[in-house]
Amino acid sequence: MSVWSEPQSGSLFADVDGLRVHYKRAGHGPTVVLLHGSASSLHHFEGVAALLSASYDVIRPDLPGWGLTGARADRNYRVPTYAATVARFLEVLGVRSCAVVGNSLGGNIAWNLALDRPERVSALVLVNATGYPEKSLPAAMRLGRNPLVRPLLRRAMPRRMIERNLRAAVGPDPGISEEKMAQMVERSYQLMGRPGNRSAFVDFVNTDQPDRSAEIARIAAPTLVLRSASIDGQHFARDIPAAQELVHPGGGHLLPEEDAQWVGGSIAAFLDSHSTSTQPHQGGRQ
Repeated sequence: MSVWSEPQSGSLFADVDGLRVHYKRAGHGPTVVLLHGSASSLHHFEGVAALLSASYDVIRPDLPGWGLTGARADRNYRVPTYAATVARFLEVLGVRSCAVVGNSLGGNIAWNLALDRPERVSALVLVNATGYPEKSLPAAMRLGRNPLVRPLLRRAMPRRMIERNLRAAVGPDPGISEEKMAQMVERSYQLMGRPGNRSAFVDFVNTDQPDRSAEIARIAAPTLVLRSASIDGQHFARDIPAAQELVHPGGGHLLPEEDAQWVGGSIAAFLDSHSTSTQPHQGGRQ
């Protein structure tokens, strides 16, 4: 049995939109949902979840197309569709309202959820989130759009390609040891090898996403923006009314894995300051 590509201790599943969504849940208190980025999995927030679960009910799903949840039969990987699936996932779990944290694609999904289902989002944390049209694409995504390469990636995704992509995504001072990087590469390689996941990646990167950046100013949830100094092209702190922003000086795109202590501590301090809007009666576990 593979270490990463099979259910592990604490694995849970929920039936949502014809998908068997894999997730983990730990802790007690107000609910916090952690949404990972593209080509990733719930493991991305492992360290952050460990910190937050001391005071919060922390839920981490594998988003459709990734991890143990796997591909969508309808191949619909538009961000608003992801947001709708997350909303129904929360309904299945009986969570009426919660804080939503997202990194990269997960951040994009989080702010779309805050727009489409504001009653579900009591607070919003965007970690190097995406959603503005000027955001540049990683090399692996550009390859996935190449009509000559696409069929090859559906059949195989070389380990060296995954490693190059991960190394390019961390910052100049990532705080990631070679041992941890090797673990990240192995985890991503195994999960991408699960049936349907490679094709889901290709389908995702070739999906035309709607540009909703003009609507971002309508977000009403209290918002914290966590950004690496090396990340530009995103303007959430400028556009979301009263948003707070913290900038990590040395991190890259994968901040939750690069510096889980900084990310987790920043989230906890922000949520503690908005505790009246993230109380357990709105869906958390006592």
